[in-house]
Amino acid sequence: MDELKPSPPNSSPLTPLGFLERAATVYGDCPSVIYNDTTYTWSQTHSRCLRVTSSLASGGIGRGHVVSVVAPNVPAMYELHFAVPMCGAVLNNINPRLDARTVSVLLRHGGSKLIFVDPQSGALVLEALSMFPPSSDRPLLVLIADPDAVDELGSPLTSSSGNAGFWCTYESLVERGNPDFEWNRPASEWDPMILNYTSGTTSSPKGVVHCHRGIFTITVDTLVDWAVPKQPVYLWTLPMFHANGWSFPWGLAAVGGTSICLRKFDAATIYHLIRRHSVTHMCGAPVVLNMLSSGSGSDAEPLTHPVKILTAGAPPPAAVLFRTESLGFEVSHGYGLTETGGLAVSCAWKPQWNRLPAGERARLKARQGVRTVAMTEVEVVDPGSGAPVRRDGSTLGEIVLRGGCVMLGYLKDPEGTAKCMRGGWFYTGDVGVMHPDGYLEIRDRSKDVIISGGENLSSVEVESVLYGHPAVNEAAVVARPDEFWGETPCAFVSLKPNTGQTTPPTEKEIVEYCRSRMPHYMVPKTVVFKEELPKTSTGKIQKYLLREMAKQMGSSSSSARISRM
Repeated sequence: MDELKPSPPNSSPLTPLGFLERAATVYGDCPSVIYNDTTYTWSQTHSRCLRVTSSLASGGIGRGHVVSVVAPNVPAMYELHFAVPMCGAVLNNINPRLDARTVSVLLRHGGSKLIFVDPQSGALVLEALSMFPPSSDRPLLVLIADPDAVDELGSPLTSSSGNAGFWCTYESLVERGNPDFEWNRPASEWDPMILNYTSGTTSSPKGVVHCHRGIFTITVDTLVDWAVPKQPVYLWTLPMFHANGWSFPWGLAAVGGTSICLRKFDAATIYHLIRRHSVTHMCGAPVVLNMLSSGSGSDAEPLTHPVKILTAGAPPPAAVLFRTESLGFEVSHGYGLTETGGLAVSCAWKPQWNRLPAGERARLKARQGVRTVAMTEVEVVDPGSGAPVRRDGSTLGEIVLRGGCVMLGYLKDPEGTAKCMRGGWFYTGDVGVMHPDGYLEIRDRSKDVIISGGENLSSVEVESVLYGHPAVNEAAVVARPDEFWGETPCAFVSLKPNTGQTTPPTEKEIVEYCRSRMPHYMVPKTVVFKEELPKTSTGKIQKYLLREMAKQMGSSSSSARISRM
């Protein structure tokens, strides 16, 4: 039957970019993007993207070039998810909250030819460019002008720009571009489309490369798994620079949804926009759930309609899930990595679980779940032998994945790629268990497992108990060196500002609370109170910083056990 194979094999390569043209045809007059008082329709968004694409192509940007974007969730950021790859270039979103040195390293490592920069990130990017070696080529700059942004660019960018390489503004690309431009379809669906850098919660960031086929797969897969209907109203509480907003820039085009863009937010802003635009869907790390349910948005009225939230990025504590759903949000939980382009595992909900007590429902929903429909396999294996661990909900192993959305590899890092891609599997570095019902649950990053007296204990389990304390706002548990036990659990805790208590809880109260709810060997031997825990821009607590703090404290057997920082 070989004669039935298409020739050439990639004559119709899969790409999510075609979703935009379809959205303009089907949903042309419907709103696509809303930002403050500006609204675009799908016809307008399609035209704007083509105009930018044609301007980039006429400026020499083409196949294989890397184009970076340093911006928050504004309309231009959304449009560039189409405009950049539609001219054959590779889109590289960079976290605007990184420091200048890191941004400089990423720009040089990726070989960026052009940078779209938001006014609030102008000083950051200019400082990053100033760190380039004198002999190296510096990328051009395009300003995403925005009257709602606080101008921090100053004279270097508004002048003739000199070495800064300032080219033009984003809107000038729109104005002079061709709305009928014939965009460059990929020659192969395996062509690189996206370059994302990992958040660096455990080590230095790595450049993750995704192809058109992988992004198409994860986009359609996420829509199916979350059962996203046609024309949802989506609030952008998840940064688009984080794994391309879990593929939703393309997914919303596929279903004709409306993007509610915003620069920054707090709980009050989220509640306001939900009411104003009748928001139906949103995504975010567990920190967003904690924000909505911790009381910082207490002036908000109860939800008048259900809002679906998809959360991932860290295991959400059951107590936070319970509080969020009690407000009227419908929480779905999943698991993915930058290397999978989005969520590859989800906690598929069973109808019979709705009859369980609220606490048990929250505990079940805190599990990561089962593979999504487009993933081939998900397993928890012994890191030494590679054999699957027992499905008993307690035997720890490394989570491994394989499927069509797994990355092509790490840019310019064959050793790193070979280390995590073995035998057709992607080794995540995450530690988990497999329950008897086939549902996966993350217990830790491999570096976060604490070995105390020969016992492996999960910091996530201890954190889940700590989040149940009424005064605890955030909690993270890491290993502290111990002369006798080797390592002991060290808890870093931030407290809620308004707990109704006259005095904050003491170390003894926190320890006794844990002791009554977990095996004694898991109870934190050290409690450190901090005003706020260090996080990445996507809400992940930076445990490597806390591990270093715990290490500097010395042995827990020979020092005081409490600290306030």
